[in-house]
Amino acid sequence: MQAKEIHLASRPSGEPVADNFRTVTTDLPPLEDGQILVRNIVMSVDPYMRGRMNDVESYVPPFALDAPLDGGAVGEVVESRNDKFKVGDAVSHGKGWRDVAIVDGKGARTVDLDQAKASSYLGALGMTGLTAYSGLTSVAQFKEGDTVFVSGAAGAVGSLVGQIAKALGASRVIGSAGSPAKVARLLELGFDAAFDYHDGPVKKQLAEAAPDGIDVYFDNVGGEHLEAAIASANKYARFALCGAISQYNSTEPTPAPRNLALAIGKELTLKGFIVGSYSHLAGEFSEKMAQWLAAGTVEWDETVVDGLENAPQAFIGLLRGENTGKMVVSI
Repeated sequence: MQAKEIHLASRPSGEPVADNFRTVTTDLPPLEDGQILVRNIVMSVDPYMRGRMNDVESYVPPFALDAPLDGGAVGEVVESRNDKFKVGDAVSHGKGWRDVAIVDGKGARTVDLDQAKASSYLGALGMTGLTAYSGLTSVAQFKEGDTVFVSGAAGAVGSLVGQIAKALGASRVIGSAGSPAKVARLLELGFDAAFDYHDGPVKKQLAEAAPDGIDVYFDNVGGEHLEAAIASANKYARFALCGAISQYNSTEPTPAPRNLALAIGKELTLKGFIVGSYSHLAGEFSEKMAQWLAAGTVEWDETVVDGLENAPQAFIGLLRGENTGKMVVSI
């Protein structure tokens, strides 16, 4: 059996380019006990992957050069040496960026494609949804009646955060996005206000959208957005620091936020988090999200790129904000 894989050919400096990636055909070894062979259907590209392309110490090891990248994927079992999985099962796992993958059974879970399509287990019903739910409810300690601001709100996580906040009783939800079309989509999803950060200073636009201040900030962007949120924060506001996509391609340190001292007098809570620390909420989240999706309370968007060979361009486009909702690659 052969697999077509996307390898990291070189480490990006600044924005990734096509030459940082290489498509390679690899001969796969026979399965060992406990392993399954999966033909992938769809895979995810996510902002956090940019950090793993740098050779720096982080909460997750960097991608190796001249080796396949990895990430969330859903596929069909075509061979099994694990009693928990049979041929034909659909599974989600972490060996994306390839068309066929050998997966340790401990790293896979069965999913129901009759309940939802494959990509939903990478989005609303997967890690993306759990990130939104745990960040809002556990990290930011959301309370009914809160005013919530979400940056990168038209992205996979941000769009869910805003809708979950509304479902749980937020008094006002505000989102920032990168185009008029994305702003319009946020309003369709039930956000009370939204603005295009290209239209002027974020601090000014947020102050106009939240005249009574904000109680919760879910940060996907960092930089100027974080600075603006600190300025608009009410006393005791809680910040869930999920991502900082505005800085991922930076080659020099970014100055913002320059008003961090305000966090002292306002007694703010700023807490970074990674979703892996909140796996204990997966059952609670899955039950609630299934109900919200069935009732139409929560909608989820995705941008689909066809072809494994186009995965690098999909990832580059993600960092440029070319997606609405989840960016996935159909293999």
